Amino acid sequence: MAMGLASSRSGRRSRRAPMSEINVTPFVDVMLVLLIIFMVTAPLLAVGVPVELPESRANPVDQTPEQITISVDAEGVIYIDDAMVADGGFPAALANLNCTSGDQPLIVFRGDRAIDYGRTMAVLGELNRAGCNSVSLVTSGSVNEP
Repeated sequence: MAMGLASSRSGRRSRRAPMSEINVTPFVDVMLVLLIIFMVTAPLLAVGVPVELPESRANPVDQTPEQITISVDAEGVIYIDDAMVADGGFPAALANLNCTSGDQPLIVFRGDRAIDYGRTMAVLGELNRAGCNSVSLVTSGSVNEP
């Protein structure tokens, strides 16, 4: 309304005064879309090894940036974070984790439901032998009662 009054007073001028307000609505719209995209994709980037986890009603484990994820897929291949470990190279790879020091890293174990119990126990036994005693087992949540 103020713009209409200003333009009617200045009858001789054909140009309107420049607009001195910034429209932030498109900026907010773009930022909200980017926020939604990051919120959807961030959980997908957490672990890159596809493992079908067994079900459990256990409480969720808090994720920390210092944790090390050890995964065993359906074929029995071992991964430390996203790096595949060569056959027979798991004990040497554990020596690089330095679990014997006073500041032990948190180990998160993700085992596929298709691997046999012996393979799971072999991996956990190697972790114990290397001195990595702070191990959390990861499962998928279940709503079924036992």
